[in-house]
Amino acid sequence: MEDLTQEEWVEQLANDNNAVVLDVRTDAEVAEGIIENAIHIDIYKGQEFVDEIEALDKSKNYYVYCRSGNRSGKACQIMEQLGFENAYNLEGGMLEWTGDVVEK
Repeated sequence: MEDLTQEEWVEQLANDNNAVVLDVRTDAEVAEGIIENAIHIDIYKGQEFVDEIEALDKSKNYYVYCRSGNRSGKACQIMEQLGFENAYNLEGGMLEWTGDVVEK
């Protein structure tokens, strides 16, 4: 797992042809807007979250975010434990996000 600043996250994501953006916020948070093309899996779903993460392609690079960066950091740790090699946490999360968001 690697913590990336907003700038690092955006730059690395833009140059990554194997990238998947993962939003681990709640449904209510996602209703306020989501980063375009992000997959939404709520970390608060417990075992269901783990099951949905395990079903993802481990060969991809995951760019993970939440509201502030705390839950996405935990999600990256869980992903590492499940065998994902490349999980990148967005420091500051949506609170500091300056990029575009779309309606879910």
